[in-house]
Amino acid sequence: FFHFYAGICSALKLTVPSHTIHGIEGQPLHLSVDYNFNATASEIQIIWLFERSQSNPKYVLGSVNQRVVPDLEYQDKFTLIPPNASLRINPLHLSDEGNYIVKVNVRGNGTIAASQKIQVAVDVPVTKPTVRTEPSSGVVEYVGNITLKCTVDRGTRVVYQWMKNGKRLHAGPNYTFS
Repeated sequence: FFHFYAGICSALKLTVPSHTIHGIEGQPLHLSVDYNFNATASEIQIIWLFERSQSNPKYVLGSVNQRVVPDLEYQDKFTLIPPNASLRINPLHLSDEGNYIVKVNVRGNGTIAASQKIQVAVDVPVTKPTVRTEPSSGVVEYVGNITLKCTVDRGTRVVYQWMKNGKRLHAGPNYTFS
């Protein structure tokens, strides 16, 4: 955003990660935000909002000249990291997945403002897999089929891959995957 006052151009540059930030459930997550401007500031306001898909953005916390005004509901979860506008989420829950919007207002000779959006994805670590055989008795060599079922209790973005003697198995006359 550019605003002109008495022929002077005052720009506020707000820098955030351009890619989706992945955090791990139960761990802290740091959203790094940098801002700079070439104007004299009497007041710097930072506002953080959280937006889940198909819902209105919710106020998370804000600050005026480094004095933080938290939302009482979230005051123990979100922290502003000075001197810039970075946000720390601790601990991270699945429900924290969504967009975080940071807005910076600088008041000096007029007001300049900028806002940016950071997308956050929450990953749940994959639990140890369980493998079951059907029939449970196993099979006699050269007779019948055996089914191996692999499951995990928890985990996001799980990818299954079967190996035999350290080599990846591919579908063929002997193996089918479902």
